[in-house]
Amino acid sequence: MFKKVLVVEDIDSINIGVTSALKNAFPFEVQVAKYCDKAFLMVKRDLQKQMPFDLLITDLSFNEDHVRTIIKSGEDLISMVRGIQPQMKVLVYSIEDRPFRIKQYLDSLNIDAYVLKGRNSSLELVTAIREIDEDRQYITPELQYAIKKMPALEIDGYDLSLIKELANGHSQQEISGMFELRGIQPSSLSSIEKRINKLKDYFLAKNTPHLVAIAKDMGLF
Repeated sequence: MFKKVLVVEDIDSINIGVTSALKNAFPFEVQVAKYCDKAFLMVKRDLQKQMPFDLLITDLSFNEDHVRTIIKSGEDLISMVRGIQPQMKVLVYSIEDRPFRIKQYLDSLNIDAYVLKGRNSSLELVTAIREIDEDRQYITPELQYAIKKMPALEIDGYDLSLIKELANGHSQQEISGMFELRGIQPSSLSSIEKRINKLKDYFLAKNTPHLVAIAKDMGLF
């Protein structure tokens, strides 16, 4: 079982609820941080003292206030923590419920658990921690189902750039010129038209604005 857990959350009521639920269910030490910068310093400090945290529970988004910070998001925090302590278990606790975005986090950050914030989510955290303590990945069931239902097409950086430019109101002709200037290939108008049509077919989009709307809802940008 884990011995030392760091909870990173900037909302006091959630912090209190999570900390209380964990202390009632487990014997491990729980520490909290409201800012990602402070959390990273705590991880680094205790690692140097050879008294490391073995579980990080963090939100993804943090509200800005008068305190100037360098690490702006939970995603960045996880990446930095992985850089100095790759073996630490990571549990994301967030309101982000877009399947594509969550799958990105699972793939790129290699997180161990994802719990969706909700009315009874503090109790679900307990279940998630027990699962990852046994080296089993845990995802809130409704999200896991949504991820499994996602289409299998691999959306790459080219597709994302293309959809973003469409969302910015640029025509296919304009995007062709922009891609050529940036050295993005393929940049020909015909290639761009074909890719957009393929994306529309794939996402069952009726037209280009519908494609952009679907991509936005899925969290592609």
